[in-house]
Amino acid sequence: MTTTARTEHGRSTDHAPSLDASVIAVVGGAERPRHAGPVSASVTYGWRALLKIKHVPEQLFDVTMFPIMFTLMFTYVFGGAMAGSPGEYLQYALPGILTQTVVFITMYTALTINTDIEKGVFDRFRSLPVWRPALLVGALLGDTLRYAIASLVVLAVGLAIGYRAPGGVLGVLAAVVLLVLFCVSLTWVWLIVGLKVRTPNAVMGTSMMVLFPLTFVSSVFAPPETMPGWLQSFVDINPITLLVEAARGLMNDAADAGDILVVVLMSVAITAVFAPIALRLYNHKT
Repeated sequence: MTTTARTEHGRSTDHAPSLDASVIAVVGGAERPRHAGPVSASVTYGWRALLKIKHVPEQLFDVTMFPIMFTLMFTYVFGGAMAGSPGEYLQYALPGILTQTVVFITMYTALTINTDIEKGVFDRFRSLPVWRPALLVGALLGDTLRYAIASLVVLAVGLAIGYRAPGGVLGVLAAVVLLVLFCVSLTWVWLIVGLKVRTPNAVMGTSMMVLFPLTFVSSVFAPPETMPGWLQSFVDINPITLLVEAARGLMNDAADAGDILVVVLMSVAITAVFAPIALRLYNHKT
């Protein structure tokens, strides 16, 4: 924005920059701008997360290219051996690949928070007169969109190579909503990791160490009946198995109310336990 200045001959010039009205309000005697409320501040931080994607589009590789690679690779490499043909295996595996993809993305919220801490941005945000948890809630809002994009990519690739959901559009939408609900609750766990460990690499290593056994030792890629008995005991109680079976039932038009209720209760319990811990660590972070 520029201002119009007058020369001694009465001519106008447009080169002098003007001050923003909010800056004038802060440094001058005008009325101070209102403080952002909890919703406004959270949405602003969520918008910041989206702007970071706009300026660094490579961040979308994990929600675009990786889901495409996983879907094609597992279908065509393991499909013939697992189910006799890639098409048969795709019908079983796609709900699992969808679950695995979205669950893996949850760790990036912790990575973002830890990067902000390392760069000093975190301390600057905490000094602002806004609702304190807005930074964490805003990060969750931004990543919820990433979960939706990743789900859309997996489903689009699956449809392109022959997947058809017996549960129809409503079944698929219900499965995605259930996945997003669980993943938002799981993100609180990774926020604790992001606030406690010292480097982004440590966040990545810790998250992978937990997520790999949880997703691969489950019914995501193979039926538990083909596994040794001692391993089935773990698979049956694995939260990822419970999640993928609930999503698979919805997409296959065989929804199990018990499975869905278990996932909802798990999500509520994880949020109730870990969200207060994450907020406490956030408030006392130095």
